[in-house]
Amino acid sequence: MSTATAPVQAGDPGYIDISDSHRPSFLRLVGVEIRKMTDTKAGLWLLIVIAAVTVIINAAFLIWGPDDLTFNDFLQFSGMPQGILLPVLAVLLVTQEWGQRTGLVTFSLVPHRGRVLVAKLAAAIVFVLAAFAVAVLIATVLTPISGAPDGWDGVSVGWLSRSILALVIGAVWGYAFGAALLNSAFAIVSYFAVPMVVSIVTAIWTSAQEKLLWFDLSTSSTRLFESDGLSGEEWAQIGTGVLLWIALPLAIGVWRILRAEIK
Repeated sequence: MSTATAPVQAGDPGYIDISDSHRPSFLRLVGVEIRKMTDTKAGLWLLIVIAAVTVIINAAFLIWGPDDLTFNDFLQFSGMPQGILLPVLAVLLVTQEWGQRTGLVTFSLVPHRGRVLVAKLAAAIVFVLAAFAVAVLIATVLTPISGAPDGWDGVSVGWLSRSILALVIGAVWGYAFGAALLNSAFAIVSYFAVPMVVSIVTAIWTSAQEKLLWFDLSTSSTRLFESDGLSGEEWAQIGTGVLLWIALPLAIGVWRILRAEIK
């Protein structure tokens, strides 16, 4: 025989009023994802390493490099470590719920997993823009010190935009691999290994090099850092590479995350 239980009413012990609660805004979700990177030792140290290595590399080239370094040179020096480390940051952003087993908390508070995924992607892009701002600041300070007569030659909005796009492509590439594999170590290794193998094949197989550039996003995207503009074919090669190495893994990752059982 079962006994009916009276509903809990206002003023009763254990009563929680959720009538005025609202789902968190998208900006708040992005802020939470950014804060997550600073709350963990791995994420915090990675951010510190990105900033420190950017400063050290530029200072080293200023001290021991040529005397005619330009703004473009310093910005490219910053792009080397950032292009390597920012994708790792993006991988950690998307895999932390699965590696640290915090997905049950995250997706219980925000049941719409798609919003969380978009917020993580937006957070990755925010980190890219912040890192690029630091690089621009360092280049702006060091260019007059280097004493190059044409230190600001070649600086344009178009070139700066392409440089940002190159860093964004790298970060979103790491994000896509992280979403598809849902394992930090495996995704990071795959992100570095797969493009390396493709680039080696492209470099060795010279007779088919032009055709392989349509699949070698790692090589084609580096042209974005060049001060000269890109041709229509070069933009098409980058677009094809993005579809193959970013859009496809990202679609697989979104499908997996939206359907995966949270434990």
